[in-house]
Amino acid sequence: MPSTPTRDFGQLEYDAHAVLEFPVGLPGFEDETRFVLVERPAAAPLVFLQSLSRADLCFVAAPLSTVDPCYELGITREDLARLELDGERQPHEPDEVICLAILTAPERGALTANLLAPVVINVRTRRAVQAVRADSRYSHQHGLTLCEASC
Repeated sequence: MPSTPTRDFGQLEYDAHAVLEFPVGLPGFEDETRFVLVERPAAAPLVFLQSLSRADLCFVAAPLSTVDPCYELGITREDLARLELDGERQPHEPDEVICLAILTAPERGALTANLLAPVVINVRTRRAVQAVRADSRYSHQHGLTLCEASC
């Protein structure tokens, strides 16, 4: 089983079939194209998006459905093509895609989630993109609150 050194998890073993391929990297990290999702039961529903080439690069994320149960995908045709999905419709979660919001914890201030550009993973191919929306319906600094929402 392959492994990689990490800052937060020590030497991390991972399944080679679980590697996420980001064909264009992530905004600001265009050269980072291979990641794995690290799940720790004690941190659920949070997950960690760990780079396979940089031990110090790890993003904390949460499923979109836990951040905003009413979230509506708005993936561009270009990103749908990168994901190898039908460009004529938005994919269905969780059958076709897994959607994550990257979280930010500033030194001062509240924890926020990036709903403007969720990470979208094709469950069949493991190809992924940070799908920046073409509209401004959601914020990149969505405040996190504990509440029950109905759609």
